[in-house]
Amino acid sequence: MAAVNINEKRFQELMGEGKAVLVDYWAPWCGYCRRIGPAYDKIADQFGGELAVVKVNIDEAMDLARREQIEVIPTLVLYRDGKALASVVAPESKAAIEEFIRNNLN
Repeated sequence: MAAVNINEKRFQELMGEGKAVLVDYWAPWCGYCRRIGPAYDKIADQFGGELAVVKVNIDEAMDLARREQIEVIPTLVLYRDGKALASVVAPESKAAIEEFIRNNLN
Protein backbone atom coordinates (compact mmCIF):
# COMPACT_ATOMS: atom_id res chain seq x y z
CA MET A 1 0.00 0.00 0.00
CA ALA A 2 1.48 3.31 -1.06
CA ALA A 3 1.56 6.32 1.22
CA VAL A 4 -1.64 8.32 0.82
CA ASN A 5 -1.58 12.01 -0.08
CA ILE A 6 -3.76 13.89 2.43
CA ASN A 7 -5.22 17.37 2.71
CA GLU A 8 -5.27 19.68 5.72
CA LYS A 9 -8.65 18.40 6.94
CA ARG A 10 -7.43 14.79 6.99
CA PHE A 11 -4.20 15.91 8.66
CA GLN A 12 -6.23 17.47 11.50
CA GLU A 13 -8.30 14.28 11.83
CA LEU A 14 -5.17 12.12 12.05
CA MET A 15 -3.67 14.41 14.70
CA GLY A 16 -6.75 13.80 16.87
CA GLU A 17 -6.76 10.01 16.56
CA GLY A 18 -3.93 9.41 19.03
CA LYS A 19 -1.97 7.25 16.61
CA ALA A 20 1.60 7.94 15.55
CA VAL A 21 1.73 9.64 12.13
CA LEU A 22 4.67 9.99 9.75
CA VAL A 23 4.20 12.83 7.26
CA ASP A 24 6.29 13.40 4.15
CA TYR A 25 6.05 17.06 3.15
CA TRP A 26 6.81 17.10 -0.58
CA ALA A 27 5.97 18.69 -3.94
CA PRO A 28 5.66 17.17 -7.43
CA TRP A 29 8.32 19.52 -8.86
CA CYS A 30 10.90 18.38 -6.27
CA GLY A 31 13.25 15.90 -7.92
CA TYR A 32 14.56 14.49 -4.66
CA CYS A 33 10.99 14.06 -3.38
CA ARG A 34 10.20 11.93 -6.44
CA ARG A 35 13.40 9.90 -5.98
CA ILE A 36 12.68 9.05 -2.33
CA GLY A 37 8.97 8.39 -3.06
CA PRO A 38 9.29 4.65 -3.81
CA ALA A 39 11.26 4.10 -0.58
CA TYR A 40 8.62 6.03 1.35
CA ASP A 41 5.90 3.84 -0.17
CA LYS A 42 7.79 0.77 1.07
CA ILE A 43 7.90 2.35 4.53
CA ALA A 44 4.10 2.68 4.33
CA ASP A 45 3.87 -1.06 3.61
CA GLN A 46 6.31 -1.96 6.36
CA PHE A 47 5.06 0.31 9.16
CA GLY A 48 1.38 0.68 8.20
CA GLY A 49 0.27 -1.34 11.22
CA GLU A 50 2.23 0.78 13.67
CA LEU A 51 1.62 4.28 12.37
CA ALA A 52 -0.16 6.23 9.66
CA VAL A 53 2.28 6.93 6.80
CA VAL A 54 1.01 9.85 4.71
CA LYS A 55 2.16 12.63 2.39
CA VAL A 56 1.29 16.32 2.21
CA ASN A 57 1.81 18.18 -1.05
CA ILE A 58 3.00 21.60 0.14
CA ASP A 59 1.66 23.25 -3.03
CA GLU A 60 -1.85 22.10 -2.13
CA ALA A 61 -1.52 22.72 1.62
CA MET A 62 0.62 25.85 1.85
CA ASP A 63 -0.95 27.05 5.10
CA LEU A 64 -0.35 23.70 6.78
CA ALA A 65 3.27 23.61 5.62
CA ARG A 66 3.78 27.15 6.88
CA ARG A 67 2.22 26.36 10.28
CA GLU A 68 4.39 23.26 10.60
CA GLN A 69 7.43 25.39 9.69
CA ILE A 70 8.42 23.29 6.68
CA GLU A 71 11.20 25.20 4.95
CA VAL A 72 12.97 22.46 2.94
CA ILE A 73 11.50 19.46 1.15
CA PRO A 74 11.33 16.61 1.46
CA THR A 75 10.91 16.85 5.22
CA LEU A 76 9.55 13.90 7.19
CA VAL A 77 7.91 14.67 10.52
CA LEU A 78 6.88 12.06 13.07
CA TYR A 79 3.87 13.05 15.19
CA ARG A 80 2.23 11.44 18.20
CA ASP A 81 -0.91 12.76 19.90
CA GLY A 82 -0.87 15.76 17.57
CA LYS A 83 2.65 16.85 18.56
CA ALA A 84 5.77 16.69 16.41
CA LEU A 85 8.31 14.33 17.98
CA ALA A 86 11.10 14.68 15.43
CA SER A 87 11.87 15.54 11.83
CA VAL A 88 14.42 14.65 9.20
CA VAL A 89 15.21 16.56 6.01
CA ALA A 90 16.01 14.68 2.78
CA PRO A 91 16.66 11.20 4.17
CA GLU A 92 19.06 9.42 1.84
CA SER A 93 17.47 5.95 1.82
CA LYS A 94 14.75 3.63 3.07
CA ALA A 95 17.18 2.46 5.74
CA ALA A 96 17.64 6.06 6.94
CA ILE A 97 13.85 6.47 7.21
CA GLU A 98 13.57 3.18 9.12
CA GLU A 99 16.28 4.29 11.53
CA PHE A 100 14.58 7.67 12.00
CA ILE A 101 11.28 5.92 12.87
CA ARG A 102 12.86 3.41 15.23
CA ASN A 103 14.94 6.07 17.02
CA ASN A 104 11.99 8.38 17.57
CA LEU A 105 8.91 6.18 17.92
CA ASN A 106 9.96 4.26 21.03
